[in-house]
Amino acid sequence: MTTLEPQDATEEQGPEGYAGDRLRLLQEKERTGPERRTALARLTDDWLAGLFAAAAPPRGVALVAVGGYGRAELSPRSDLDLLLLHDGTAPKEAVAALADRIWYPVWDLGLALDHSVRTPAQARATAAEDLKVQLGLLDARPLAGDAALAAALRSTVLADWRNQAARRLPELAELCRDRAERSGELRFLLEPDLKEARGGLRDAQALRAVAASWLADAPRDGLDTARRRLLDARDALHLATGRATDRLALQEQDAVAEELGLLDADTLLRGVYEAAGIVTYASDVTWREVGRVLKARSARPRLRSLLGGRAGPKAPAERTPLAEGVVEMDGEAVLALSAKPERDPVLPLRAAAAAAQHGLPLSPHAVRRLAATAKPLPVPWPAEARENLVTLLGAGAPAVPVWEALEAEGLVTRLLPDWERVRHRPQRNPVHTWTVDRHLVETAVRAASLTRRVGRPDLLLVAALLHDIGKGWPGDHSVAGETIARDLAARIGFDRTDTATIATVVRHHLLLVDTATRRDLDDPATVQAVAAAVGTVGTLELLHALTEADALATGPAAWSAWRASLVADLVKRVTGVLAGEPLPDPEAAAPSAEQERLAVEALRTGEPVLALHARDEQPLDPDEPEPVGVELLIALPDQPGVLPAVAGVLALHRLTVRAADLRAVELPTELGSAPGSVLVLDWRVAAEYGSLPQGHRLRADLLRALDGSLDIPARLAEREAAYPRRRGVQAPPPRVTVAPADSRLATVLEVRAQDAPGLLHRIGRALEGAAVRVRSAHVSTLGANAVDTLYVTRPDGSLLPDEEAIDLARALEEALG
Repeated sequence: MTTLEPQDATEEQGPEGYAGDRLRLLQEKERTGPERRTALARLTDDWLAGLFAAAAPPRGVALVAVGGYGRAELSPRSDLDLLLLHDGTAPKEAVAALADRIWYPVWDLGLALDHSVRTPAQARATAAEDLKVQLGLLDARPLAGDAALAAALRSTVLADWRNQAARRLPELAELCRDRAERSGELRFLLEPDLKEARGGLRDAQALRAVAASWLADAPRDGLDTARRRLLDARDALHLATGRATDRLALQEQDAVAEELGLLDADTLLRGVYEAAGIVTYASDVTWREVGRVLKARSARPRLRSLLGGRAGPKAPAERTPLAEGVVEMDGEAVLALSAKPERDPVLPLRAAAAAAQHGLPLSPHAVRRLAATAKPLPVPWPAEARENLVTLLGAGAPAVPVWEALEAEGLVTRLLPDWERVRHRPQRNPVHTWTVDRHLVETAVRAASLTRRVGRPDLLLVAALLHDIGKGWPGDHSVAGETIARDLAARIGFDRTDTATIATVVRHHLLLVDTATRRDLDDPATVQAVAAAVGTVGTLELLHALTEADALATGPAAWSAWRASLVADLVKRVTGVLAGEPLPDPEAAAPSAEQERLAVEALRTGEPVLALHARDEQPLDPDEPEPVGVELLIALPDQPGVLPAVAGVLALHRLTVRAADLRAVELPTELGSAPGSVLVLDWRVAAEYGSLPQGHRLRADLLRALDGSLDIPARLAEREAAYPRRRGVQAPPPRVTVAPADSRLATVLEVRAQDAPGLLHRIGRALEGAAVRVRSAHVSTLGANAVDTLYVTRPDGSLLPDEEAIDLARALEEALG
């Protein structure tokens, strides 16, 4: 019988010796990464082997490391996964006593322990029932005791795994899918779980298990490095937090980056994302191969029965032409036998376009061959290359896996050199679902469904792919992006006119949504400024489609029927200006019949009068209906404190304010009991959740707010205090600026702050003592960030002088801070 003995079973390997040695090892700066993990595993091996030997174990017993410990990959706070294996000949009491002599010292040191005591037959039976147990046993490694017993178990478990691969691998694939659905995709998460998320360490382990089945193997290029990078990040996370955690929380990222010697948290995330992308791509390729092999295996018995028990010669794989040099084989787009990548520089784009158009994955072997041998494209590209890029982008969702295959072998950066700066670049805004590079691809996917709305679909698709390309450079990404897009469009082969159009669309890709949600569309200066920036109806058409595609590719909070209607309204007005139609004068616009009716009633009663009207607003996604939008009209005698009072009452009733227009209506004598000025407020609001409040309740609370009997700040503070504070990143302070708007109607202030109930109420209170009149307010909220735009004038309706406007902005910023 072969037995394993500790390398050094001296007293230094007692608990105090091990604890001290472990601490010193983890504090060493010289040893990091795999070297430290291996050293920690070896140190722990010797300690446990010493405990095992000191307990005078009976014959036929072995101590076995499984799982991550079996792979000798011990992170600073990793669990110790241990199996006490025995052949069943020793008395149960002796085995139990031996287990206690090992488990209790581990617990006494505060180390996490996952332990079991089993015979080989019990271990195999448990593995047959529990896939996770079987995966752990695939990495079994003997530590002490009967080495032959442990080796026999590992051999048997590996044989079982290979024999049962056709049944267990689909089960493993389902386990991976379920985990990904729960934990998300690591390479797109701001706070990723390095272990459980898709592309994380669990998936890397699954690829090892697939390879051990001998059924399929993962692409090897870069996979070991990616896995090592994820393990290094987890080690640094354990050391920075002192906890056994796998979630890379925002507040820990700077410390983890420092522990790894990286520049900053963004550098950390980009490295983690890149590693996760390699694991994800390898997983996709591997599981596709597993499915193909299992399908072929299941077809053979049926074929044999049809042939009367004879297997017959193996039929050659069918190859269906897709494009010049590209064929379909076994459900993938592959290179034709006659393809000559070294002589055909357009072949990579032609193969990608053909695969995407037919909804096929691009064979990893084909991509690898193209990356190794394809001749570089001339600059500018030939027309065929440009057309194939447009075809690829126009395929919609099937373009995503094809694009990722090109990225995996570095072909995208070779085609578009500026792509490298946005690859895996995180977007530190919870509104964004994707990293910058994937957001660009997703925007092109969304734009593909909007190509029927524009005269130049090719310009739309390329502009969508490039609209955020400037985020890899310092400064305003739209300004930087214009220059890069101009260079890339010329490289791709567009002429001067088309290149200028793409550059303009990239420069102004945020113009429509920002203007529509933050500016007064009734102000002629607003519409004329957009028309001047856009220049032509064709460019406006492209911008409109890109605005929608960009927002839909950002995340669910970035687009809604409300935003869509505002943008459409702005586009309609700008189209009129570009066609030479005159804009109406907002000062000359008379109040509507209903506004006038409410004003008369308010003047007659001396109290507020309200009217609620549901707007015809359909949700963009029937499965995710958004709050119903309503128009709230309020008329009341002009008096101080109206804006904060109304905004506060709406906040108390959980109504989200989208826009507010305030105008004073002078009523002639014949319309009321006496002439006078009435303030008419036209609000656009939506319920946060639940149904809308009744009008009489709003009116009652508004009366109380105006007479001072309803303490709105106290009520809002009570509600905020009722919710537990969540740990998170400290929000930046509010910022108030005077917007450079050429409005002749009002001075424009822009307030950027953390969104919170009652923000507009606080703004109104801060403006109350400033001797200004609020003409309109426009509220835009994305995630936790709010941008409120206020059109203000002096009491006589004139614009504020520059110095006065700057002083007002500073005072408002101080009050909100």
